[in-house]
Amino acid sequence: MDVTPILDGLNDAQRQAVTAPSEPALVIAGAGSGKTRVLVHRAAWLIDVEGVSPQGLLAVTFTNKAAAEMRGRIEALLKVPVQHLWIGTFHGLAHRMLRRHWREAGLPQSFQIIDSDDQLRLIKRLFKSQEIDDKLWAPKEIQWFINGQKDEGLRPQHIDDGGDPNLRQKIELYRSYEEICQRGGLVDFAELLLRAHEVLRDNAELLEHYRRRFQHLLVDEFQDTNAIQYAWLRLLAGSKGVPFVVGDDDQSIYGWRGARVEHIEQFQKDFPGTHVVKLEQNYRSTGTILNAANAVISNNGSRMGKNLWTDGAVGESIKLYSAYNERDEADFIVGRLRDWSAQGNARADAALLYRSNAQSRVLEEGLINARIPYRVYGGLRFFERAEIKDALAYLRLASNRDDDSSFERVVNKPTRGIGARTVEIMRAYARANACSMWRAAGAVASDELNGRAANAVAAFMTLIERMAREIDGLELHDKVDHVIHLSALIDFFKKDKGEKGETRIENLAELVSAAKSFEPDPAGEMSPLDEFLAHAALEAGEGQAGAWEDCVQLMTMHSAKGLEFPLVFICGMEDGLFPHQRSVADAQGLEEERRLCYVGITRAMRSLYITHAEQRRLHGMDSFSQPSRFIAEIPDEHIEEIRPRVQVARPMRSPGVTGRRGPVPSSGNELGIRLGQQVRHKKFGDGVILNCEGQGAHARVEVNFEGAGTKWLVLSYANLDLM
Repeated sequence: MDVTPILDGLNDAQRQAVTAPSEPALVIAGAGSGKTRVLVHRAAWLIDVEGVSPQGLLAVTFTNKAAAEMRGRIEALLKVPVQHLWIGTFHGLAHRMLRRHWREAGLPQSFQIIDSDDQLRLIKRLFKSQEIDDKLWAPKEIQWFINGQKDEGLRPQHIDDGGDPNLRQKIELYRSYEEICQRGGLVDFAELLLRAHEVLRDNAELLEHYRRRFQHLLVDEFQDTNAIQYAWLRLLAGSKGVPFVVGDDDQSIYGWRGARVEHIEQFQKDFPGTHVVKLEQNYRSTGTILNAANAVISNNGSRMGKNLWTDGAVGESIKLYSAYNERDEADFIVGRLRDWSAQGNARADAALLYRSNAQSRVLEEGLINARIPYRVYGGLRFFERAEIKDALAYLRLASNRDDDSSFERVVNKPTRGIGARTVEIMRAYARANACSMWRAAGAVASDELNGRAANAVAAFMTLIERMAREIDGLELHDKVDHVIHLSALIDFFKKDKGEKGETRIENLAELVSAAKSFEPDPAGEMSPLDEFLAHAALEAGEGQAGAWEDCVQLMTMHSAKGLEFPLVFICGMEDGLFPHQRSVADAQGLEEERRLCYVGITRAMRSLYITHAEQRRLHGMDSFSQPSRFIAEIPDEHIEEIRPRVQVARPMRSPGVTGRRGPVPSSGNELGIRLGQQVRHKKFGDGVILNCEGQGAHARVEVNFEGAGTKWLVLSYANLDLM
C-alpha cells in the first residue's frame, strides 16, 4: 500500500510518532512542533494503513473548534468522509455516551444539560428554600465546591468531613443539590464526565462493549487533563486499549483548574512499556527565541526534558526595555507598534501579553490615546468588565441618586434580599409617578412592601447615603476605594474561589489605581468624581475594534496558549507580578509560572520584546519591584537591552538573582540623578524625577512637583537639591 500521502511532509520524529506500533504511546510535543498534524496523520495512518475502522477510533480534544478542525483535516487527508469517527471534547463525548445509555446512567431520556449560569441559579434557589444566609455561604463558593468534588470523582457520600462543621454543611448542600438535579433530570458540565465514568465503571457489559469498539484512543493536550478525565480514559483503555496521547509537560498552565501535569508521568506507570516520542523541531519561532525559551524552562526540575530547535533563521535579539513606570512602559510599546505599522505590517500580527488582567488598563489607555485599534482577546476591555461596572454604579449612585440604571444594577448585588418582584414594584411606581427608582424605593418601602422586603430596601438606601456622606471631602482615589469596600463587592468576589474571583478583586483594586492616576481638567466644571465617571463611560463606549478590523491583540498569558504572532510584547516582567506573588514561595507554583513564561516566549515568531517597570501602580498600590527572575534566566547573548530616553542608573537585572550584572552606569549624567529620585526646587517645592533627556549642559529632567504639577527643567539652571 502506498503510504506516501500520509507521511508526506513529516519530519523524522513526526513519522516515528505517526507510525508507532499498536501499543500505548506518549508524544511529548514542544511548542510549534506540529502536534495537531501528528494527531491527524496518526488517525489517517490507523484508518488507511492499519485498517482500523473509523468507528474504532475515539479522539479527544479540548475545544469544539479543534475537534472540527481535526475532523476536516482527516477527511481531507483520506479524501473520504469520516462521520462515524467519535471526535470531540471530553464533555461532548461524555454527553454522546449518556444520550445513548441514559437508562444505565439512571437518567431520564430527555435529561437537560445546565450551563454554569443555570447551575448557579439552581444553587441560589436551594439557598432560598433552606433559608441559608448567603453572607455565610456564597452560592458561587458552593458551586465551586460541588464542581471541584465532581472533577475529583467524588459524590457526597465519598467525602470525609473530618469533623469540620463547615465542610459538613457544604457536603449536605452538595447532597441536596444532587437530589434536585436528579428529580428534575438536570445534568451540569461536571456531572457529564462523572456520570460517564460511573456508567462504564458500574456496567461491565457496557464497558466491555466500548473497550472492544474503541481500541485506539487519541488524546490532545494531555497535560491539561484533570482527575476524572484521566480516570475515564484509563477505564476505557483497560489493559488492551492503545491510548495515543499528545501533550507537553512544559505547557501545563492550568493547575488552578484542576489540570494535573503529573498525569504525563503517571501514564507511563499505568501503561508499562509506553512508546515515548519527543517532537522538538519547531516551525514557528526563530532560533534566538527558542534558545531563550529552552534556557528558561530548563530551570524546572520536574519535567521530562526536551530542547526545541529550528532549521530556520537565528533571528534578531530579544529586546529588553526597563521602564520607569507603567505609563513609560505603555508609551514605549505604543511607539514600537507605530513603527511596526509604518513598516507595512498588519496590526493583528502584534500581541501584548500580560500576567494579570488588570494590567490591560494602562495599555488600553495608551492605545486609545494613540488611536491604535485593539481587541482584548477572550475578554472585555477594562471599563466593560462586570465588577468594574458594579463599582462604578455604586459611585454614580452615591453621586446621583436618580441614576436608574446604576440603581437597578447594584440594588441586589451583592445579594441583600431584594428580589425581582420587589424591583418590579419599584419600577411600576416610578413609571406611574414619573420619578426615579430611588424615589420610588423610598415610597414603596413604606407603603407597598412587606416587612422583610421593606427592611432590605431601606438598608440599601441607608448604605448609599452612608457612602455619599463618608466620601465627601476625600481624594478621588480614596472615594473609589472607600465605596468599593463599603459595597462589600470584595467580600462577595472572595467567595468565588479560584482564578476568576481573584482576577475580579485585582481589577477592583486597579480601579483605585485608575482614579489615583486620573488628572481632572483644572478648568472643568464637573467634580473630579463626576469627571472620572464620565471618563470611564467614554472609555467603555469606545468599543473594541470590529472583528474585521486590523487591530492589535491584547490578552493574558493563559489566553495566548495555542496562538502565535510575528511580534510579541511580554509586559510587566517583575517579580511579584510575573511570577505572581502567590507563587514565589511555592515550588510547584513557581514551576507553573515558569511554564507560563515559556508559553509566552514561544508565542513569538520573529520579534519578542520583554518589558518591566521599576515602579508600578497596580491593584491600587505603588510598588518598586525587581525585574522578573525569568529575565535573568535568559542567556545574555540573546538579549539586547534598550535604554529609556536617557540612560539613568537602574538595575537592569537583579544582581540577587544572577550576580552577573549590577546597576547600569548613567551615560552623560554627571550629577548621578536617577528616575524616581526625590528633589526640591526653590520655587516649585518637592517633586519626583519622572524622565530625563539630553547630556551635559543640554540635559533636561521632567519633575512631578506636589504643588506645581509636572515641569521640564534644564539641569544646569534648575538648582535642584537632591534628597
